[in-house]
Amino acid sequence: MTMLDPQKKQPRARWLAGLALGALMLPSAVHAETLQGALAKAYENNPTLTAARAGQRANDENVPIRKADGLPSLGAGADYQENLVLPGNAFFSPKRFLSVGGQLTVPIYQGGAVKNAVKAAKYRVEAGQADLRATEASIFSQTVGAYMDVIRDQAIVQLNQKNVSVLRTNLQATSDRFEIGDLTRTDVAQSQARLALAEGDLRTAESNLIASREAYIRLVGDAPVDLEQPPALPNLPATAEEAVAIALNNNPDIEAANQLVNASRADIGVARAGRLPKLSAVGGAGYNNNLNSIAAGSAAGDNTTTSAQTGLSLTIPLFQGGRPAAQVRQAQSRSSQAIENYVETERGVIAQTRGAYAAWQANEQIIAATEQAVSANALSLEGVRAENSVGTRSILDILNAEQEYLNTQVQLVSARRNSYVAAFSVLAAMGKAEARDLGIEGGALYDPDVNYRRVKGKIFDWDDDPKPQQVATDTRAVPAADARVPAGDPLNPQ
Repeated sequence: MTMLDPQKKQPRARWLAGLALGALMLPSAVHAETLQGALAKAYENNPTLTAARAGQRANDENVPIRKADGLPSLGAGADYQENLVLPGNAFFSPKRFLSVGGQLTVPIYQGGAVKNAVKAAKYRVEAGQADLRATEASIFSQTVGAYMDVIRDQAIVQLNQKNVSVLRTNLQATSDRFEIGDLTRTDVAQSQARLALAEGDLRTAESNLIASREAYIRLVGDAPVDLEQPPALPNLPATAEEAVAIALNNNPDIEAANQLVNASRADIGVARAGRLPKLSAVGGAGYNNNLNSIAAGSAAGDNTTTSAQTGLSLTIPLFQGGRPAAQVRQAQSRSSQAIENYVETERGVIAQTRGAYAAWQANEQIIAATEQAVSANALSLEGVRAENSVGTRSILDILNAEQEYLNTQVQLVSARRNSYVAAFSVLAAMGKAEARDLGIEGGALYDPDVNYRRVKGKIFDWDDDPKPQQVATDTRAVPAADARVPAGDPLNPQ
């Protein structure tokens, strides 16, 4: 069951806000999918994310469970017994009796076990909420990657289709010139070989496109249709140092690791309570009825009796075989482990942030260099064709120039994809790639604190939730992906 807080609606005038307006202004884009739309679908329907939300709701319940250890407990019992054979000397034993009783126990002092257990559970709730943020950012990063993979692979298929078409034209022209004796059979064979390789590359590109579309369907829950080019990412850092500074303050993995350190310290207090006295108030009442199985006025007394008692119960551990000390040492070692895990997490975030920033910057430079290479190879191909027409260049020169031109075009669309994904990874490492940062549309955002506030004070034993229901959509009805691509310029999409 998805918990949405109507008071937590996020502002929509953030990243990608202009896309929705643009879609309304352009009739041709009415059915196009935007990156914001894909992220919104993943946010709502991705099973990894919906499962993580359910897992966090289960984590929330540890707080009322630990609180219950410090609350009064009340129980009742009934016992009925029928004596089928009475011993010969049991002159006053009843043949049957019914006993009903109840007991109330009120914990007064538990050595700090309850207080520290509740504190540890609360820290783990906060850690779980941070983990949920990290899962959300991870799903968004994967969705952005899948979105860009589809755009890249569509462009590569288009480029390979165009290359195959050009090579077929070249082969036809080469065959015609061979028929009139202008070229040799070697020239024809070279053209045939290059066309066969190009057709194989096209099949590979189509297979990669299908795989990318299926990955998109797995993450988003819907087929990618007419994906629009993504907008520029906001709030990217100017330096790697700036990115790391923001990440150290906002990365959810660091926050989760920090809360687990706090929880482990509270666990030490729970372990220490095992060797301290425990005091409880107890009270009970009973009712016994012999069901008229004893004759009235006999020396055995009345057939019915009642009783009530109250008092204090004090338990003082004197010797437990070293168990409490072992539990304390164990908790201390686990706390040390949590501290080291925090350091490891922090190191990982720093490395991830610096690596993503370096990849983003490198791909920006690769884009600039490759754009120049594409322009240069286009001019080179035009020149080689012109020189071939006057006999100073061979058919192989044309084929090589065409292959170089294709290679740089593929490198360009790949670099554009890599740059965008790396830039988004920088935002994710900085803790700035969550629904609250991206202006996800479609209603109130999921707030895990809503469920925590709902359950943390519950004490009724029969206060269950409704029967669990599937939240994420399945993809059985989504048609299998194919390799069809829209018309357009793969290097300059609109």
